[in-house]
Amino acid sequence: MRIGIDVGGTFTDLVVTRAEGGIAQFKTHSTPVDPSIGVFRGLAEISETYGVTLEQLLLDVELIVHGTTVATNTLVERKGANVALITTSGFRDLLEMREGLKEDRYNLRMASVEPLIPRYLRMGISERVKYDGSVHTPLDVESLRKTLLDMKGEGVESLAVCFLFSFMNPDHELKAEIEIRKVFPDAFVSLSHEVLPQIKEFDRISTTALNAYVGPELGKYLGNLQQRMVDHGGQRKILIIQSNGGSAPIQDSIKFAVRSILSGPAGGAKGAAKVASSLGEENVIALDMGGTSTDISIIEGGRPHVANEKFEAGWKISVPMIDIHTLGAGGGSIARVDIGGALRVGPDSAGAEPGPACYGLGGEGPTVTDAALLLGLLNETSFLGGKASLDKNLSEQAIKSKVADPLGLSITDAAEGILRVVSNSIAEGIRLASVRKGLDPREFSMVAFGGAAGILANQVAREVGINKVLVPQAAPVLSAFGMLTSELRYDFSQSYPAGLNVLDLKGMISRLRIMEKQGKDQLRENGVTDEEINVEFSADMRYLDQIYEVTVPIPDLDLDGARLKEEWADNFHQRFEELYSYRQSDQEIRLVTLRATVSAPLPEIDDSDSADNSVVDFDQEEAVLRQVYIGSWENVPVLKSDSIPIGQKVPGPAIIESDFTTVVLNQFNEVTKNADGTLIIGLEDLVSDGSMGGVAAGSDPVTLSVVENRLESIAIEMMDVMLRTSMSQILNSSRDFSTAILDSRCRLIAQGEGIPVHVSALPIAGEAILNTFGEDIHPGDMFALNDPYNGGSHLPDITVIKPVFKNGELLFLTINRAHHSDVGGATHGGYNPSATEIFHEGLRIPPLRIHDKGQPRDDLLAMLSANVRLPENFLGDLNAQIGSVSTAERRILELVDHYDVGALSAIIDGILSATERQVRQFISDWPDGVFKGESHVDDDGFDSKMIPIRAEVTIKGDTMEIDLSGSSPQVTGFINSAYANTRSIAHAAIMYLAPYDVAKNEGSMGPLTVIAPRGLIVNANPPAPVCMSTNHCAEEIIEAVFKALANAVPAAVNAGFSRRLRYAITGTDPRTGRYFIWHFFMARGGGGASSGNDGWTCVGEVNVAGGIRSPSVEVTEERFPLFVVNHELRPDSAGEGQWRGGLGAECEIIYEGEGEALMNTAGDGVVVPPFGLFGGSPGLPHRYSLVSKGEERVLGSKETGIPVSPGDHIIALSSGGGGYGDPKKRDENSLIWDDKNGYVSS
Repeated sequence: MRIGIDVGGTFTDLVVTRAEGGIAQFKTHSTPVDPSIGVFRGLAEISETYGVTLEQLLLDVELIVHGTTVATNTLVERKGANVALITTSGFRDLLEMREGLKEDRYNLRMASVEPLIPRYLRMGISERVKYDGSVHTPLDVESLRKTLLDMKGEGVESLAVCFLFSFMNPDHELKAEIEIRKVFPDAFVSLSHEVLPQIKEFDRISTTALNAYVGPELGKYLGNLQQRMVDHGGQRKILIIQSNGGSAPIQDSIKFAVRSILSGPAGGAKGAAKVASSLGEENVIALDMGGTSTDISIIEGGRPHVANEKFEAGWKISVPMIDIHTLGAGGGSIARVDIGGALRVGPDSAGAEPGPACYGLGGEGPTVTDAALLLGLLNETSFLGGKASLDKNLSEQAIKSKVADPLGLSITDAAEGILRVVSNSIAEGIRLASVRKGLDPREFSMVAFGGAAGILANQVAREVGINKVLVPQAAPVLSAFGMLTSELRYDFSQSYPAGLNVLDLKGMISRLRIMEKQGKDQLRENGVTDEEINVEFSADMRYLDQIYEVTVPIPDLDLDGARLKEEWADNFHQRFEELYSYRQSDQEIRLVTLRATVSAPLPEIDDSDSADNSVVDFDQEEAVLRQVYIGSWENVPVLKSDSIPIGQKVPGPAIIESDFTTVVLNQFNEVTKNADGTLIIGLEDLVSDGSMGGVAAGSDPVTLSVVENRLESIAIEMMDVMLRTSMSQILNSSRDFSTAILDSRCRLIAQGEGIPVHVSALPIAGEAILNTFGEDIHPGDMFALNDPYNGGSHLPDITVIKPVFKNGELLFLTINRAHHSDVGGATHGGYNPSATEIFHEGLRIPPLRIHDKGQPRDDLLAMLSANVRLPENFLGDLNAQIGSVSTAERRILELVDHYDVGALSAIIDGILSATERQVRQFISDWPDGVFKGESHVDDDGFDSKMIPIRAEVTIKGDTMEIDLSGSSPQVTGFINSAYANTRSIAHAAIMYLAPYDVAKNEGSMGPLTVIAPRGLIVNANPPAPVCMSTNHCAEEIIEAVFKALANAVPAAVNAGFSRRLRYAITGTDPRTGRYFIWHFFMARGGGGASSGNDGWTCVGEVNVAGGIRSPSVEVTEERFPLFVVNHELRPDSAGEGQWRGGLGAECEIIYEGEGEALMNTAGDGVVVPPFGLFGGSPGLPHRYSLVSKGEERVLGSKETGIPVSPGDHIIALSSGGGGYGDPKKRDENSLIWDDKNGYVSS
């Protein structure tokens, strides 16, 4: 006998398999305080079912495989250990800085993520290892001992140790552990080189801190479980399921607790793979739909896809885990009508308590479960196997009041609409999860499980184009079942940065063999024989200048060196092309991380149904009938799953019920049950929901939501392609690009991950193309531009546009705007503070055709690349843009196939109108009046100082006018703005003030008028230079609008954000002889405070608002001749207030290049600090300096041609955000906390 146990938030599921075959399912309520109580309650129920004592049951059990949410809940509920962090001096704050990213860049007023380890428990120790593993600074053991003794009095129970480059040389971490054990003999200790021996310090420090945070709690639970087993006479083997789908013994699971944070969903994916494989289905999509969320995983070749990183509760986990795409769509997801009149479902959920309205426990929101009940899909008198009943009247009341009446729909249409919208959301999730892997989901079958999946699985499959759905007998408890199908598995990784062409194969193979031996030794300790062990080697690789890696298999290590490298390169090029539709065969291939997976299968289980199904009296026509809505109200047969004979075909429509799940068949389905009880559902007539007729397209709020979801997912896919294929650090690491879709009238209808200052300028780029080429635009054409006076924003931002045609008619424009690392001009890096006209700023591209009817114009591309300093990177980034817009074209054509052109146009109108209504609604809630605000730019780099930007904002009813006429005339320097940029940033300012969930499309511009007369700094006449305009004067326009509206809508505005702090350095790397350009994106400044929230720390300037990533210190040093001395918070930089501004940062870098380098600065805010509001004080201004031969020179924010010699130090101190409200009103606990953590001076 073997038992699989999955502890969930509400229920604990248990599955029993026995030698005679078949499986038995059990459910019991979870006990969060001590989950082992719920586990033993379930074991007691099993023993009672089989008529034996619990002690006898545990003696009979051969194996228990257990998955638990203890680690996950510990993190989400913030109930982990009191952890201290020991790290390299100068880098204690990397954990809190979070790479400068904020999850929702338009929501400026969201609460920041609380650090897992507070600053007063993060200690920097003098030590330093360099990129090649050599010791730069020995470990200061005496300082470490003193620090540990100081921590002893802080109640520390767990410690994380993460030194820079410890994966290259772990000696300092190992020495630190020895000292820790002397002071904390019983503490939980996590060493980063053991938890994650990989490059990128934030990934390693976040993962190691998480391990230290959840490890003690998981250890306590597993210890309790083990003791309970001993108390009942059980000494049987217990394995713990890992996030990678494998299993590990208890002690390994405690030491590396972070590896089991996603263990429950991993069990489901493994179970789905097992069920599918037993039916000969090797390629399936697993759909696990529960009460709160839906988990999607892809199984290819019988194995779930594995990812190497994921964010959970705001923190990055970088260990191998089954790649699970989670959506906020479940049976408890709440439906609502937004203020624009569109129907939304989720992500908010009713949870288990109070639950859906039909539970009768006080829930008032209409949920997916309520809609299914009202449409007759659920049995109201026998829910959860008869353990509960549902109240349809409560469902009807909730749907009527919250959805039907506001939309003017019947209750039936409203309920159907809820199911359509949630089905569409899941279908888009499947598409996105698949295409990111270079896969077509229509070539896969689906395995549906979880309590709610059976209701929607067939509709979701139909929308995606999947023609077969499998519903296992164990569907309600498939995660527990899947745990029994896992294998003992150990994953190892080791960063080994090197070019493939110069790779030391002997050293590389030695590293792999060491990992192989570690895995084999651990498996042997668990009784595994060598014959049972499987070993797989793979590597994370990328083209030289990219930042994201692709994991590919390593060829047979016994091949001769040249052959091995050739096959390895082929593997990489092929996988890259599968994912991103092109390859860059001339680019150097870079090895980043070696991986080894060492595993052994658990014994096979027999899950075939042992019941005798040979004689069953089955007559579908005599089944109980129930009124069900499936396009119309019909009497539909309701069948019990166990009454259907094996091999019997059952046509739809029908409802199939079992104790814990319901499967809905429509008229296009036919189901057969196989020997193990799996329902195999075939789908016909795979026509997407969009062509089913019904309410007139464009006026139907359900269809609007469906199409809007689809377009947004396409724009997000464009972003993903760009992020992973671009070559330059400014794009693939710092994310300075935007993706969007315009309609044929150049209206913005969807955007992916975008820089706010870009997005509303993109329609003007589309208009420039249409105005220039008119009727001379054809299928297969592609265009580029960057001219700020003809569709662009500034020269570094190159926009690529691809028209989308259907039957010769232009329907859409797919668009990608990306900041290129260099566009020629008088100085490197795109910004030229010395420019007095646009011709000094670089390559100027008017609207230009770069592909002609599908053929690239290679001569033009060669001409463009010949005019920049890094042509290889330039073309690589341009190819990434081309791949991004081409991907969008393919996806849009799939959408267009399901709607006639007239209907689609009406739907687009409806989407934009719904957004416009939302914006008009919130503007109408603001007071009418004329409001004025003023901000200042420090200077233009020439003679103009304290340059005014003035905004006069008029609110009248549901409209708003932003008049910038009072602003300065245009100036000599590069801070002038073209109108497209000014329009976009004014729009972004209003979107920052709007409710965060308002769509950022053209509809949101409808009520807004922007006045910017020609000849002013906000709408300069050519040939004025404008290169800095996307930052300055863009940031000052937002500041002026915020100041203007502060008294009108005080709860909607923020105090001032840090302004742009930037420099670029160019020189020669002595290690390679290569010329380089490096852009400084470290030391991101602080965000402004708002009513109720302190500002975000290190989130950067307001025009990008957490959208620009700080680069990795380790990757920077490995790729460029730079040595980072420190990168941490700048105490006292934030403005005081009732709510404090976010802190800025400080960063010191030593240039280690060959010969003299050149640097330029291009920013603002060294004179004007981030402003405070309502009595809050301003933050500190920026400060740049260069220390050469012991002499410090303070730099201006706009300088060119600054010589930098080897050994020179470049020091940047960034601003903190402005404070909000009277500092005297700050909460006493917050004051104490600020002081304790050193955010402010005592």
